[in-house]
This record gives sequence, C-alpha cells and structure tokens, in this order.
Amino acid sequence: MKYYIIAGEASGDLHAANLIKALLKKDEQAEIRAWGGDLMQNAGATLVKHYRELAFMGFWEVITNLKTILKNIKFCKKDIATFHPDAIVFIDYPGFNMRIAKWAKEKGIPTHYYISPQIWAWKENRIKEIKRDVDFMYVILPFEKDFYEEKHHFPVHFVGHPLLDAIDNRPTVNENEFRRKHGLSKLPVIALLPGSRKQEIEKMLQTMLSMLKHFPNYQFVIAGAPSQEDEFYMQFIEDTKVALVKNETYDLLSISTAALVTSGTATLETALFKVPEVVCYKGNFISYHIAKRIVQLKYISLVNLIMDEEVVTELIQNDFNEKRLKTELETILDADNRKIMLDNYHTLSQKLGGIGASERTAKLILESFK
Repeated sequence: MKYYIIAGEASGDLHAANLIKALLKKDEQAEIRAWGGDLMQNAGATLVKHYRELAFMGFWEVITNLKTILKNIKFCKKDIATFHPDAIVFIDYPGFNMRIAKWAKEKGIPTHYYISPQIWAWKENRIKEIKRDVDFMYVILPFEKDFYEEKHHFPVHFVGHPLLDAIDNRPTVNENEFRRKHGLSKLPVIALLPGSRKQEIEKMLQTMLSMLKHFPNYQFVIAGAPSQEDEFYMQFIEDTKVALVKNETYDLLSISTAALVTSGTATLETALFKVPEVVCYKGNFISYHIAKRIVQLKYISLVNLIMDEEVVTELIQNDFNEKRLKTELETILDADNRKIMLDNYHTLSQKLGGIGASERTAKLILESFK
C-alpha cells in the first residue's frame, strides 16, 4: 500500500516515525511519502518537506506568513496527486492538515487522522469539518473519546498515547557516560526545555536561564530542538554552568532532578519520565490575548488537562517571570512536594492506556482497507 503522512512539528515527527515503523512491520510492501522530520525519514519514509519550513506558531505569525502557508498547501496537493496514495494519514497540525483533508475527501482518497486536533480546547465548530472530511480518527487522550462520541456522535478509536511507546522503546542511559559526553558536572541536573520554534525559544530561554544565579548547586542543561542550529542557542549562553544537548531530550530527562518546560507535548514527556516540572508559557502579546478570549480551558498543560487538576504549576504570560519561577522551582525541589507530584505522575501514566499506540493504529489503518 502507498501512504502519505503529514506531520508539522517535532512531536508529530516522533509519533509519525513510530507509526511508520509499525506500518512497515505489518505491510512490508508499504511505500511511504511524508512531510515531517528526520525521525520519519530515518524510519523509512521519503521526506518531501521538513517541518522546520512549516512551523508558524500563533495567530499573528500565521497571518504574516500566510503567503508561504498557502504556497505549501498548493504544493502538497500537487505532490499527493502525483503519488496516488491509498491513504493519507494526518498527524495533528490541524490548520494545514484539515485543508488537505477537505481536498483529499473530494478526490476520494481515504483520510486517517492520528492525534486529533485539539478541538476540545478551541475551534470546537471544526467538528463539522472532521465529520465531513475524516474517515477514521485515532485519539490519544482518554477524555477525547467521550468528547467525540458522547458529545458529537462521531465514532473514534482510543489507541493510547504514543509517548508511552517512545519512552518504552528507548535504550537505558548510562548517566556517567552521558555527563562525560556533554561535559556536565556532577551536580544534580535541571533541564530547560524552551520549545522548538525560534520565536518561542527567544521568549522563554532568557527567563529560564535567570535561575542560574539562584541555584548555584545545580547543573542547568538546555534541550536543544533538532530544527535549530547550535549557534542560535549560543547567543543566550554566557555562563559555563549551562550546557546544550541536541537530539537527546529523553536521555537528558532520564537523568534530571527537575525541569522548566515550555507548554506543549514536552510537559507530558517530562511527567512520564517522572521529573518534577514547572510549566511555562509566554507568547506574542497579540496572539496571547486572542487565544485567551477563544480557548476555554482551565489548564494549558497536558498533565493537568488529563488529570483534571493542577498537578504541575503553570506560569503563563506575565506570571512567567524571574521571581515566580524561582519560587516554583524551589517548591518542586522540596522533597515532600516532589513526592506528591510523583504520585500524581503514576496515576497519569495509568490513565494513558498503556504501550502499543503505534501498533494499534497501524493495525486499524490496515484493517480499514478490508
């Protein structure tokens, strides 16, 4: 079978790569063409366009890059038409993917959506487009099944969260070797995860690095995004107690004592590695205030959304400042508070459905052809 897979950011690249591996295991003749990243390419897909050319975050940023986005959509449709896939698999990235889904449905190409658009957060009216243009939906968060089936009468498959697969499949890290490789001290590590896009890294990293002077007995390590060059990070790094690690975020988390994490998939990854964290977010002023009026959620982190309570502290916009961040980092370094957070993390893991999301999704895609 021929599959066309579209992912638009780093987390999508990871989950799509694991899906590609599962598809190739079940369908040895599979031919896969994709938009995504290095992980998808390494898993066996022919890469058409890298997600670093696609990632525009925030309302204002999308508006200012609209010409590029429309050009990419036009090119994507043409490439799909030339490839003639038996199925298109969309990985999150709804602003782009739903446009392609509408076109694909009109062309009679089966459409599969793995990792649902977060319409439970905003743009709930997008359910009309999903019902019209998506043939098969595979959701990864436990509350999404009820949201789709009970509230909107749209059948979906809950396949579990693919992060459990990604973490379960990784080799064990030798901490001493990891520290030697990256020139880390013997001090306990605080991981800094400032995001993957330039604009969010620029807004997040400087405040995160302000913690160095308050916590001299810790080694701070930045988890660099694979889509950014080392030189980009160097402009922020002045202290020798800061290290940069690229393409090894999971290894870094596995040896970390605590983490400061930009809101997104990384908040859940950090929790699944059992690392106490403070969730941080600061966006473009205009984009933030538009989102604040549209998004109807109590929390922004996946950890708190899944647990439906404040398990991790969220410092959003003006609350994300040096004083508040210092206070919250002190809190998660306290032994009693850490134990409470780790107990909550255990409950979180149980809610996510166990390992095997990629395998289950690949099996369901293949069964759809029958």
